[in-house]
Amino acid sequence: MMTSMTIEPSSAELARFIQDHPRLFILTGAGISTDSGIPDYRDKDGNWKRKQPVQHKDFMDNLHVRQRYWARSLIGWPVIRDAQPGSAHHALVKLEQLGHINQIVTQNVDRLHQHAGSQQVIDLHGRSDQVRCMQCDQLYPRTEIHQQSASHNPSFAHYTATTAPDGDADLEGVEFSLFRVPDCQHCGGILKPDVVFFGDNVPKTRVHTALDKLQQSDALLVIGSSLMVYSGFRFCRRAYEWDIPICTLNRGKTRADDLLSLKLDQPITSTLDACLDLL
Repeated sequence: MMTSMTIEPSSAELARFIQDHPRLFILTGAGISTDSGIPDYRDKDGNWKRKQPVQHKDFMDNLHVRQRYWARSLIGWPVIRDAQPGSAHHALVKLEQLGHINQIVTQNVDRLHQHAGSQQVIDLHGRSDQVRCMQCDQLYPRTEIHQQSASHNPSFAHYTATTAPDGDADLEGVEFSLFRVPDCQHCGGILKPDVVFFGDNVPKTRVHTALDKLQQSDALLVIGSSLMVYSGFRFCRRAYEWDIPICTLNRGKTRADDLLSLKLDQPITSTLDACLDLL
């Protein structure tokens, strides 16, 4: 016997959408990771919940910005490091195993899709678990740089603050100029998490690979993204131009509302779980 959850109208609509479009291109945003304890960026109206994250140019040009970023990440990054995939991540693994997923593209940098077991994943904005030298391109595990920062700045170990979705934290009123920033051990260059900061561009090859996959798909399903950032919205715009149906599963407003074939303003986890029972 089916439970009442499995016959919710939104879950049934999503199941029909998937059955009608068996090769899905799925775009995920911060909303899919909130059950894993990682905060999202925006409210239901698409407005910022906190100050905008660090800008790429500011990070590269200003030592104080880097000091502030790395000091705050001592608090914020462990939240991402220690997060575990939620039911929604596991639901997408099941969808992939059932043959419904052509490609997952995630705007998140938490790698939770991969940790859950998804195979076809493009990290659109990079990955927070590694650090790149902006001069020589050397890569480091984020855990190594985090430990180095902590050992070089013991006076910052006792601070606490609210964490932010990108591994930042709302730490204020601290003398950041005292923070010793980690540098590249090979060339002394600037180290930066291997993610696309605001104001920077997603690598073109990554975008083109994702768009090729979109063009080969039957439909676009957006999960947990307001699409306010163009790097994600571009996929909806292209899908609309290519007559590829678009469905969103997200609480509140999205930038693509006028382009949608189906809008599901519903909780992500329960809707996906109930949908799977119908497939």
